[in-house]
Amino acid sequence: MKLTLVAGARPNFIKIAPIIRAIEKSNLQGSNIQYRLVHTGQHYDDALSLSFFKDLNIPEPNINLGAGSGSQSEQTASIMVAFERELVSHSPNAVVVVGDVNSTLACSIVAKKLCIDVVHIEAGIRSGDRSMPEEINRLVTDSISDHFFTTTREAGSNLIKAGISEKKIHFVGNTMIDSLIQSKDRFSPPSVTKLYNLKKGKYIVLTLHRPANVDSIEKLQEVINSITKGAMPTPIVFPVHPRTKKNLKAIKLIPELVTTDPMRYLEFMYLIKHSKGVVTDSGGIQEETTYLGIPCLTLRNTTERPETVSVGTNELIGSLPEKIAEFVKKLVSGEWKKGRIPELWDGKTSDRIIAKLLELY
Repeated sequence: MKLTLVAGARPNFIKIAPIIRAIEKSNLQGSNIQYRLVHTGQHYDDALSLSFFKDLNIPEPNINLGAGSGSQSEQTASIMVAFERELVSHSPNAVVVVGDVNSTLACSIVAKKLCIDVVHIEAGIRSGDRSMPEEINRLVTDSISDHFFTTTREAGSNLIKAGISEKKIHFVGNTMIDSLIQSKDRFSPPSVTKLYNLKKGKYIVLTLHRPANVDSIEKLQEVINSITKGAMPTPIVFPVHPRTKKNLKAIKLIPELVTTDPMRYLEFMYLIKHSKGVVTDSGGIQEETTYLGIPCLTLRNTTERPETVSVGTNELIGSLPEKIAEFVKKLVSGEWKKGRIPELWDGKTSDRIIAKLLELY
């Protein structure tokens, strides 16, 4: 069996890493699985891409397509042109895409036009919000994929409602949790913990990168003010995404808000694991906090990961200033619900995926 594995952005790397380990383990047991790891270059900052290959103990990619930045259309088009050349030169039995970034969409379209099967890992998740580029990526990718590996039973139900045959849907669990479990013994404290004397359970982690929260200076100031108002005097550690950095320079910050550069995976996960709670607008962090039992406050009105709310430690609160401050105060006070770990989030998802692919190909 020949596979092409596609990674383009930070979440992709985390989800692909355990799949590579499962392939290598299967080969040691007598399988013959060949793979090429393709990095599209969608994230081109070393702190957000190359360091993750090192931290997750996976090989350097066979090729970096060098897509870089640009508008949604420019980036998608750049990936498509380069990935077509890759597949013409190295044609696999299937292209494996993960998540919902531009790389996922672009590489799926190219593969199908070359009559190559597409396997979508983390298929079927839906926010219902088509103003999010990721939601469009999910819908289009799932409309043309050949096999669908899901993180929850609800994701499978979404696919069935869209007309996908149950025979093509495989409920396996969450590869992001595989990575967390496989790496947890190697989590390491970032320098900021010592520099600011941050104690376990005595600080909050903040991440912001959604356009609705960070692209307007006025909106970003409003959100930051509300979070810091609710948290005081608890320190807030804010690893700043490249998208957020420019506008953050234009707003007024308080000393309790500690900003840092983007962190390596092992450092960032240490920071989350030992925090009092997390305030975010990310998708994947909702899953990681749920597994770790860490309170999570999500600055969005919808989520494609509803299990983190219904089962886990996550709450959706939107971005109204008064509501943000109210919920941050609740988080700081320790008055937060106790979550559970969703079904099949057990660290064995990637083994189930490879076993099923060997049946299929």
